[in-house]
Amino acid sequence: MITIRRAHERGHAEHGWLNTYHTFSFADYYDPDHMGFRQLRVINEDRVQPGKGFGTHAHQDMEIITVVLDGALQHKDSLGNGSVIRPGDVQRMSAGTGVTHSEHNSSNTNPVHFLQIWILPARRGLVPSYEQRTFPATERVQTLRLVASPDGRNGSVTVHQDVDLYAALLSPASRVIHALRPGRNAWLQIAAGAVTLNKTSLEAGDGAAITDETALDIRGTVAAELFLFDLA
Repeated sequence: MITIRRAHERGHAEHGWLNTYHTFSFADYYDPDHMGFRQLRVINEDRVQPGKGFGTHAHQDMEIITVVLDGALQHKDSLGNGSVIRPGDVQRMSAGTGVTHSEHNSSNTNPVHFLQIWILPARRGLVPSYEQRTFPATERVQTLRLVASPDGRNGSVTVHQDVDLYAALLSPASRVIHALRPGRNAWLQIAAGAVTLNKTSLEAGDGAAITDETALDIRGTVAAELFLFDLA
């Protein structure tokens, strides 16, 4: 079964410096029918104006993944990490027993567009940790590139939950197929462009909850960027 979450159905807030869309309930947006999917709790699509950002704030017991779609995002945290996240980078921060961090648009002229993803950890009270890796476009073109997994295989970042996250860049008429093992579920998020999922059309900002399916046939209809979560 495929259940579509259309881009225009998401929660939305415009703060001037921040234009944000919430696939699931978050902050002032609350919808009891959209509290997450399996271990996936948050998918926020954010656009932050030049020189602006999120001041220092705290998190606990959450796996936080950040991917930049356009621009550059500066990160600092209480673990001593400081980095700039750019397209192709995947950052994973395990909040565990507690961490504070901030993110700012590192440009004074261009906006930054990114996804922030929260995944519930397999257990509470983990030691906070941080990881960032680059996955060049050449590794994601016309293929599902594993970028996050519970065991860090194939060079992916390590997330403390039974979730495999794949990233792909599809050209028009290109195709990827993903097999789901028995008992597995999936969420497909379209970051840009448009695809068909088992003949169902999806566009930028759309998401799809997938249950009781054995194979996902994803085909580009225009140039597309997508993220696929394979979940218990």
